[in-house]
Amino acid sequence: MNIFNFIKINENSRVPKYRQIVDSIIYNISAGNLKMDDKIPSINMFSEEYLLSRDTVEKAYSILRERKVIISIRGKGYYIARTKLISKVNILFLINKLSSYKMRIYNSFIDSIGGTAHTNLFIYHCEEELFLNLLEKNRNAYDYYVIMPHFKTEKLKHTSYTPKVIKAIDQIPKEKLIIMDNPVSEIKGNYIEIYQDFENDIYNALKEGFGKISKYEKLVITYPEESVYPYPKRILHGFRKFCSEHNIDFEVLDEIYDDMILKKGDLFITISESDLVNLVNQIRNQEFELGNDIGVISYNDTPLKQLLGITCISTDFKVMGETAARMIMDKKKGKVKNPFHFIDRDSI
Repeated sequence: MNIFNFIKINENSRVPKYRQIVDSIIYNISAGNLKMDDKIPSINMFSEEYLLSRDTVEKAYSILRERKVIISIRGKGYYIARTKLISKVNILFLINKLSSYKMRIYNSFIDSIGGTAHTNLFIYHCEEELFLNLLEKNRNAYDYYVIMPHFKTEKLKHTSYTPKVIKAIDQIPKEKLIIMDNPVSEIKGNYIEIYQDFENDIYNALKEGFGKISKYEKLVITYPEESVYPYPKRILHGFRKFCSEHNIDFEVLDEIYDDMILKKGDLFITISESDLVNLVNQIRNQEFELGNDIGVISYNDTPLKQLLGITCISTDFKVMGETAARMIMDKKKGKVKNPFHFIDRDSI
């Protein structure tokens, strides 16, 4: 079949073979080598031609079907079903900081949108002026603008937006706008928004874990009031609401100090990575048993926390990226709340 003249599989590449198949087919559609209703090889024929396992080809075809790039017709085979969105689109991706969980959103987005787009990533470090300059410099240069709005005031406190930020975002055509992570209520119109509900998310997650949380005598949350990368105050509101409704003694600290007074029955909720590391070290050095004498819950899950058995309350970063990519590809609009979970591990 002619398609075999175009599909290239690199045996020496570290890219998985199924991903090479997906990217190669999408590339050849964008290049005009494959057109709507063109028939492509069966799974068996493809695997035989490239000496690949049937499972590898089947996984690639499954991804292409999910994206509605190909369709299978019983008794006839597989056909190209979609070309409109395969042509490359240019996406500006603006995030407020280069953290592991922000990059999980970005990487999930890139994996999901695949070869359909060129995506440029910029970090504006919660700085209003840098954000505005990036938008102005790239005005009308992209097909889509993905924005995670988190800013800091002169006193290093968190703000979701400023009047200048709202004005700049509002100038982006709504069909090109994707707001992620932090909702912006001031922006009106029909655009894509995948958001966290910071106050109710932490409240509901702690309620979900109440069975284990209730064995502790005091809850302590570390919330940095001032930070280069500040966190939404709504996190603190949700924490206080939970403790108040469940009549739980609590304390809010700015950070984990190097000489913390730790007591058996304390449960800590840490937000920053440095606080988590400092706290766990002190628990071990003072010979308390983590998850029994003293509990630890970390805000925002990462693979390392999973490996170390740290209980987390966290949004699903992978789903957030996938949802944004899917809505772009399917040309859907609307607001979607991202799932948030209590992830029970060994530290409480």
